Amino acid sequence: MEQTMAETSAVAEVGLATARKKMKVLVPVDESDGSFYALRWALDHLFISNEPQDEQEPNTITLVNVQPVFQPFIYPAGPVVYATPAVIDSVKKAQEQNAANILARALSICKDKKVKAETLILEGDPKDRICQAAEQLQVDLVVVGSRGLGTIKRALLGSVSNYCAHHAHCPVLIVKPPPKLPHE
Repeated sequence: MEQTMAETSAVAEVGLATARKKMKVLVPVDESDGSFYALRWALDHLFISNEPQDEQEPNTITLVNVQPVFQPFIYPAGPVVYATPAVIDSVKKAQEQNAANILARALSICKDKKVKAETLILEGDPKDRICQAAEQLQVDLVVVGSRGLGTIKRALLGSVSNYCAHHAHCPVLIVKPPPKLPHE
């Protein structure tokens, strides 16, 4: 019995040492309420501590926004139509502004919770780019929101959170939205 208590104590000390280790968290954000709910959840549950600051390394959070690649051509029912350079520039500027607005909103939430955050804007398929960023940044956890799609919609439309859960190299926490989001 005495040995079991000693083993339990040793396990508790290892767990405490692990808890003091700095955790790197990646939170993808887009314009959806679900992604901001996931960000708030992560800040409320992963960035709290009763430990004095000098005994614990602070966790870091990286906010990532993935913009789709602009296709400068259109396939209507007839021949291929290419966008002009002015249209391409206009769309790219709009995408950059959209990403900046989303990340500014996310940074404001982090600032309110007194958590420093890094930001990253990527271009491409969100599913792939989030998993690539998680691997390149060597994060410990990815926290993604869920749109609450049903089985059929998820199968037809695809699910970023489902893809990340199966393809990311680290644990993925999928934060399901409450029955009714506060902003709806």
